[in-house]
Amino acid sequence: MIQVSRRGALALGLAAATAGTARAEKKYAPGVTDSEILIGSTQPFSGPASSYSTIGRCHAAYFGMLNEQGGINGRKIKLIQLDDAYTPPKTVEQTRKLVEQEKVAFIFAQLGTPTGMSTRKYLNQHKIPDVFVASGATQFFDHANFPWVIGWQPSYQIEGRIYAKYILQTKPDAKVAVLSQNDDSGRDLMKGMRDGLGDKAEKMLVSTTTYETTDPTTDSQVLSAKGSGADVFFFAGIPKFSAMTIRKVYDMGWKPLFIVSNPASSVATALVPAGLDKSVGLITSAYMKDSNDPQWETDKGYKDWRAFMAKYYPDGDIKDSNVVYGYSQAQCLEQVLRSCGDDLSRENIMNQAWHIDFQPPMFQPGVPFSVKPGDLSGIKKLRLVRFDGKAWVPFGEAIGA
Repeated sequence: MIQVSRRGALALGLAAATAGTARAEKKYAPGVTDSEILIGSTQPFSGPASSYSTIGRCHAAYFGMLNEQGGINGRKIKLIQLDDAYTPPKTVEQTRKLVEQEKVAFIFAQLGTPTGMSTRKYLNQHKIPDVFVASGATQFFDHANFPWVIGWQPSYQIEGRIYAKYILQTKPDAKVAVLSQNDDSGRDLMKGMRDGLGDKAEKMLVSTTTYETTDPTTDSQVLSAKGSGADVFFFAGIPKFSAMTIRKVYDMGWKPLFIVSNPASSVATALVPAGLDKSVGLITSAYMKDSNDPQWETDKGYKDWRAFMAKYYPDGDIKDSNVVYGYSQAQCLEQVLRSCGDDLSRENIMNQAWHIDFQPPMFQPGVPFSVKPGDLSGIKKLRLVRFDGKAWVPFGEAIGA
C-alpha cells in the first residue's frame, strides 16, 4: 500500500519475503539488509511535468506486487519517492535528503533531463548508483566520465536521426521546422536531426525555435514555424506542451508532415488534451507496445500487464503510455537486483545495471533493452508509428540510426 508522508514522500514498505537460498559472502550497501532494499527516487508529482507522475506510481505498484510474491532474492523493496516538481534545485534538495538522511542504497528512475543533470555530478562524486534515469539524454550514458549514472530510454540523438532518415526517404526536398524544449533533451534531439540530415541540414532546416517549461503557450513558436514555409514540423518536448502545439497546428489549418518526439506522444496526456481528431496522422517512434492498439490484445506480455494493472494499479490510465513505461522500467530494475544475488554493494548494483540484456514483455518485438559500457543507449532500435485516431499503428520494421 502506498502512503503519503507529511514530508511529501511516497513510501512503500511491505512485509518481508521468505529467505532465499544461502549464498556466498553477503555484501550490502547502506540501506540493504537481509530483509530489505531501500531505494530512493524523485518524481514530478507536481509542476509542469506532473503528467509523468503515473510512472512513479506504477513503480510503487510493481514493487508492491513483487513483495507480495516473495520479493527479490528474499528481500522486500522499500521505495521512497519525493516530489521535485520538475525543478532542478528541488531535485538536488530531495536527492540529498534521500542519500544523506534516508540512507537509500541508490537512486532509481529520477525523472527528467534538467533534473537528472542537476544531481549527476553529486551522485557520481559520492559513488551513489543513479540507475535508469528517465531520460534519453546522451549525458546519462557517459560511462567514461560518469560511471555511477545510467539512463534508460532511447537516446534522443538516435531518435532524432531516425526521424531525419524517414524525412530524407519520404520528402527529400522538405523544408523542416523544429520546435524543441530548451534543455539538454531538446538539444540532443536537435543534434540527432542535424546529424541525420547530414550535408542537407542547413538547406532543409528552415526554422529552429525553442520553448521554456514556464511558457504559457507555444503559439508564437508555431506561428513562426508555419511562417518559415516549412512542410515538415517536428516537435520535441513534454506532453503538456505537445498538446497545446498539436492543437494550435490543427486550429491554424496548417497541414505539414507532423512528427512528435516519443516523450511527447502519450495518448492520454498529450493527444487526448489536444483532441484525438486533431492528432490523426501524427508520426512518432515507439519501442513499447501501445496499450491502445488492439493488435496486442492476445499477446501474453500485454495480458500480463493488464492483469497487473487491474490488481495492483487500478487507478492507472491504461491508455497512458507512461504506465507501460513505468512497468517496463521497474522490470529492468528487477532484473538488475536479481542478478546481484547477495552482493548488493553499490559497486555491484551499478555493474549489473551496466551489463543488462533483457527483453521487456511490453517492448516492441525485436527491441530489447541491452547495454554495456560505451553504449549510447540501452534501446538502440525504434519503430515508426502513425496515429489513426485511436492508437499508434506501427509501419515498417524496427530500425536503428
